[in-house]
Amino acid sequence: MNPCAYTPLTLMPGHMSLAHLRSVWSGPVQASLPPTALDGIQSSAAAIQRIVEKKDAAYGINTGFGKLAKTRIPDDQLELLQRNLILSHSVGTGEPMSDATVRLVMVMKAASLARGFSGVRPVVIDTLLAVLNAGIVPRIPVKGSVGASGDLAPLSHMTLALMGEGDVRVNGEWVSASAALKTAGITPLTLAAKEGLALINGTQVSTALALHGLFMAERLLEAGTVIGALCVDAAKGSDAPFDPRIHAVRGQPGQIAVAAATRELLAGSQIRLSHMVDDERVQDPYSLRCQPQVMGACRDLIGNAARTLLIEANAVTDNPLVFTDTNEVLSGGNFHAEPVAFAADTLALAIAEIGAISERRIALLIDSTLSGLPPFLVDNPGINSGFMIAHVTAAALASENKSHAHPASVDSLPTSANQEDHVSMATFAGRRLAEMADNTATILGIEWLAAAQGVDFHRPLATSPRLTQVHAALRAHVPFYDKDRLFAPDIEAARQRVLDGAASAAQQDLFAPVWNAA
Repeated sequence: MNPCAYTPLTLMPGHMSLAHLRSVWSGPVQASLPPTALDGIQSSAAAIQRIVEKKDAAYGINTGFGKLAKTRIPDDQLELLQRNLILSHSVGTGEPMSDATVRLVMVMKAASLARGFSGVRPVVIDTLLAVLNAGIVPRIPVKGSVGASGDLAPLSHMTLALMGEGDVRVNGEWVSASAALKTAGITPLTLAAKEGLALINGTQVSTALALHGLFMAERLLEAGTVIGALCVDAAKGSDAPFDPRIHAVRGQPGQIAVAAATRELLAGSQIRLSHMVDDERVQDPYSLRCQPQVMGACRDLIGNAARTLLIEANAVTDNPLVFTDTNEVLSGGNFHAEPVAFAADTLALAIAEIGAISERRIALLIDSTLSGLPPFLVDNPGINSGFMIAHVTAAALASENKSHAHPASVDSLPTSANQEDHVSMATFAGRRLAEMADNTATILGIEWLAAAQGVDFHRPLATSPRLTQVHAALRAHVPFYDKDRLFAPDIEAARQRVLDGAASAAQQDLFAPVWNAA
């Protein structure tokens, strides 16, 4: 890959922002550490070396792991201990994680180790960053972690690549790690005492999967807001439910912010002006008038999850930890990913609800008795089926998401001969968000098509200036549905525009206040 395509990124251990993490998620980076990080890393590594030299027993340094922690390992076998740890723990299964997710894993692991509490030598972090910066993506299977004692299996697969073992992806092609490292001029890593454990103990995989879900949830929230507003005009709905006084007396910040954005989106609509008087309808269905209440609550859940995941992205989550100020090595449980599991579970609720209310608006639009539009949004209904089965697809996906939204964090199975007797299931909690987001993006894509169709039927009346931009962003790829045609490509085009952020791209000035609302 052309080095010019890489975004430079200085990792500030313990101080990464969501903007930094979005940059890593969005594309390849050239990551580096500030010189100030070196002293802490070296001091921590020196503390481990002193333990080895003194022959004091310390978990994971010169003992076995998990239930085998009471087994003392001779000094001349410490490197073999770490190598065997990685080989035996590389037991993941399933499809490989996306490049974006793996980049997040590697950056967060490097930043965590660089905080100086993990006892690894600088060469470990240097090798990790060298592999990242060379565009080498370790093959990490998506399944095989219960989210405590860290993400052991997936992080072992990451570590294999540093050792020149296993497979990696370079420029989209799978090659052996040994060949990729040789081509990039990177010396395979030989692990010293504790280093294998430090690399694979931690919540970085669970957090990366949840961050992917977070970033997609943000896009879905924005898309759902603009498409929902377009749907209000398509159904000739009222803008009265978005009056700021209604939302101020409740006081929910997300609701207030989404209502404000929706008012701005609808401002200046000729369609709305056409039915300001003599409209026999008293109230719109909930899926139209309760959008701020539903989407605002989703926004608040997304914001809460973002705070938790940002803390975790900056955290030190391996075990044991080295505290050089007191020369202590302490065993604890920061590898338990319960905060990540809870964050992912709440994101699942938000993603499911964004799709659920969107599906209801599609149902409203195709029902001529509610929307006043042609049945199934097509001329000559009967010979044309229009949006009839597109809505069935949306309903199927909304139902599927309801099952996926069941909390993963309430489940636990003991492992390691009951030594690890309560686990978080955070890895699955985060992993299922990608499929849920894709489902919701498809539902929103179908609604976007339906709302644009409805607005077109109101011509020569025009929607608002902002919603005209939303309408045009779709029509640049999908024409008016004048008669039945192969519909799947239209839905796929709309889905892709939702996933890549195009639905709300021209309205970003409206969403800064939404995300920054107190």
